[in-house]
Amino acid sequence: MENEFPGRVDPDVVIIGGGIVGLFCAQQLRRRGAAVTVLERGRLGGPQSCSSGNTGFVGTHGAAPLAEPGMLGLAVPGATDPDSPWYIEPRQDADLTRWLAHFRRACSADAAVDGFRALIGMKKRSLAILLELCGASEELAALLESPGIVLAFKTAQGFAEASRAVARTVAGGVPLRALGPGELDELAPKTTFDIHGALYNPEGAYLHVPEFVLAFARVLRESGVEIHEHTEVTDFGVQDRNIVRLGTTRGELRPATVVIAAGAWSTECARIAGVDLLLQPIKGHSLTVAAPPSAPGLPVLLSEARVAMVPLGDRLRIGGQLELSGMSDTVSERRIRALLTAVREYLPAFEESPTLQTWSGLRPCTPDSLPLVGPAGELRNLLVAAGHGHIGMGLAPATGELVSQLLAGEYPITDPIPLRPNRFDASH
Repeated sequence: MENEFPGRVDPDVVIIGGGIVGLFCAQQLRRRGAAVTVLERGRLGGPQSCSSGNTGFVGTHGAAPLAEPGMLGLAVPGATDPDSPWYIEPRQDADLTRWLAHFRRACSADAAVDGFRALIGMKKRSLAILLELCGASEELAALLESPGIVLAFKTAQGFAEASRAVARTVAGGVPLRALGPGELDELAPKTTFDIHGALYNPEGAYLHVPEFVLAFARVLRESGVEIHEHTEVTDFGVQDRNIVRLGTTRGELRPATVVIAAGAWSTECARIAGVDLLLQPIKGHSLTVAAPPSAPGLPVLLSEARVAMVPLGDRLRIGGQLELSGMSDTVSERRIRALLTAVREYLPAFEESPTLQTWSGLRPCTPDSLPLVGPAGELRNLLVAAGHGHIGMGLAPATGELVSQLLAGEYPITDPIPLRPNRFDASH
């Protein structure tokens, strides 16, 4: 039967996944001269993708691993209330049980320090790459905003704990400081807060998504990258530990190298290739509303509630929640109400406004919050770039650079050792 794939069938690299990680892998590989094809199972920026409804944070905010000593007692299915910011649905699932065992192991002070060091390095490198990219494209630059971010604390205990960590955070490379009297009013003059205190990171930045993803894809296509939407991988043809054929719903390809960057679907995709990835999808929710008059003009993190607010022109996106409940992306009205409840606790004058979008998405997470980047399994020409959790927008550029440097045989700027995909295997 004649191959019907609607593009080049023998590219240097096929990237499975057209999200932000896959696109940055494509951009960095194309810069080095590779012929690149990207396969996306749905529509770019569509409802199945994290960029459809997330907050788009980049910059140096959010480098702390999810696993930390304070999370140890919460790493049990059903240990928290279903309305809480962190919830694990009780269920029989061997993969979840194994993931939680490694998560608990990562809930140590030493692991948190090591994880922060690795993540902040990736975030800083990512921001440099992103700024260079936007410097060469007015269209992309218009979708990046960097007004800083406010971290608001409802309770005295929360603010005191965060304040004690400021010096350590600054020493680690994040320009965080406590806001003095009147400074919050200057940063958000239209917004009334009912909080105990706030911190400010002037390097807080964010992308308008999914608009950035769509514009970035146009830039990549102009550079020669082939991007095929609504194309799912069905099987891998393997010979002598090499992928020699890639079956898809639109025909077959014969790539020299394959990169799995399929977000929460990376686990199943890798499994088809005989590779085991220790990932769990952590569901997040968001609500996008018409921006009310009292909306803050810069990003605000409602810290204890784990809820973020991001202004998008005449819209306001409210996102948060961490829920381990499998691959279901059903929107929970209960979770949406919890987002609004949190906002009104911190911003008591927040007005009701029309809802424009409710969304839930699956963020692929590793037990230690570090992504899986590098060769995987026994296959010689397979790499993985997955497991970026809820900070994928801020880690994607450095991930793409690392993947391209590994394939080109260059000395990597980002240390690949902490990110190696097989680090959770019993033999490593």
